[in-house]
Amino acid sequence: MNPDETRPTSARKRRGPDLTNGPIAPTLLLFMLPVLGSNILQSLNGSANAFWVSHALGEVALTATSNANQILFLMMGAVFGIAMAANIMIGQAVGAKDQVLVKRVVGTCTVFFIALSVSVAVLGGIMTPAILDAMRTPADARADAIAYLRVIFAAMPFIYFFFFVMMAQRGGGDSRTPFYFALLQVGLDIVLNPLLINGVGPFPRLGIAGSATSTMISQGVALSVLLVHLYRRRSPLVIHPRDWRQLIPDLGILRALILKGTPMGLQMIIVSLAAVTMLSAVNRFGSHTAAAYGAASQLWVYVQMPAMALGAGASAMAAQNVGAGRMDRVDRMAWIGAGYAIAFTLGPVLGILAAERYVLRAFLPAGSPSLAIAQHMNLFILWSFIPFGVAFIFSGAVRATGVVWRPLMFMALALWGVRVPFAYALMPIMGADAVWLSFPLGSFFMLIFALAFYRYGDWRKSRILNVSPHGDVQDVALSPPSGVEETEAAAEAAGIRRSPA
Repeated sequence: MNPDETRPTSARKRRGPDLTNGPIAPTLLLFMLPVLGSNILQSLNGSANAFWVSHALGEVALTATSNANQILFLMMGAVFGIAMAANIMIGQAVGAKDQVLVKRVVGTCTVFFIALSVSVAVLGGIMTPAILDAMRTPADARADAIAYLRVIFAAMPFIYFFFFVMMAQRGGGDSRTPFYFALLQVGLDIVLNPLLINGVGPFPRLGIAGSATSTMISQGVALSVLLVHLYRRRSPLVIHPRDWRQLIPDLGILRALILKGTPMGLQMIIVSLAAVTMLSAVNRFGSHTAAAYGAASQLWVYVQMPAMALGAGASAMAAQNVGAGRMDRVDRMAWIGAGYAIAFTLGPVLGILAAERYVLRAFLPAGSPSLAIAQHMNLFILWSFIPFGVAFIFSGAVRATGVVWRPLMFMALALWGVRVPFAYALMPIMGADAVWLSFPLGSFFMLIFALAFYRYGDWRKSRILNVSPHGDVQDVALSPPSGVEETEAAAEAAGIRRSPA
């Protein structure tokens, strides 16, 4: 029997930073800084990869990676929801000070992520040509995109599980350890990228596939070292030999993971599908416009990073405070996070607009027609990330309680009811400007929907797990978010119709 299970609940002391006490503004800021650092590293990694691909292999290869990376973002969107659900469940269990429940969540999620990542790798590798054809990838970039994307799919087990472990650490209140291992992963990727693309020294010359291979190797090495580190530190967020029975999936946790993770994943999939749809529209205007879009998007990720880091910090903090019964702190955290999102997004927007002529040349050759196109589209698109970032904070606070289906509906309305129809309806009249203008329009509506539901919605009484503060665990099951009807709708939308997952 696990010794933890024989201890009184009051003796179960959780490890890691306490996000349920102390001043909110500095706590949120200090928690998000390592997350922001990790995001910056990942973005620098993507930019470095784009630099080597464009300069070593040309604009056609950059177009190929831009198309293939949209699929990668889509696959990450699929896993984001499950990882966020695990993050929230771990946060609620940690906030309630129950280590046994934490182990049960981690064990079930571990098995689920392994099965999911292997399935995605196999199916994605088989369907790569069909996926890229559906995106209308330019013919001159198709072969390179296939070579690149197939290696990315092979790397999915490493990418998915590394992402899950990092999210679990943040759910437990530790944002520093993920940063250190993101630094290791990115450093390896940046070093290996040119070596494998160009075949330097003993390394084989793999061309565009070398860029994807460096990602696979760096993710695998970083994941392995991270797991060794956590085992040696006897972290409560990994399964030790005495806890192996926790790898038998708990049906209550698995059901919560699927019912709550599915809509959160669908939110990211909706964003990614909208991005793929917009890229398909961009591709209609030729390789120069597609290359400009790919280069500009390398800058956009830096603009989004602060809000994404704040959203991760806000969700982790909110989940722990939900588990501790501190909804007053959840509300104050959301408004402070929104203010941070405005300030930290505006800075990169102004910085890029001031220096874009120079930074774009890192991805596009001097004199390329794509440079002017990229500068023009930035005048429209960069501003859209401010309302998007604020909406992300409010939605993160709502999701931390377990209410996930209505934010999904609002996201779908903003992107597929506003952004995509506007772009496609006005392209015959406005040309590519219709695509660029659709970004701020969709983000504005997204903010309106998110803020209205945050202020007036009935999300504050919801929980993913039925836990009481200080470790009094009632049951590992779904807590009805806002009436039985939403749980039933969630089950139907996930295809689970009242049967155990």
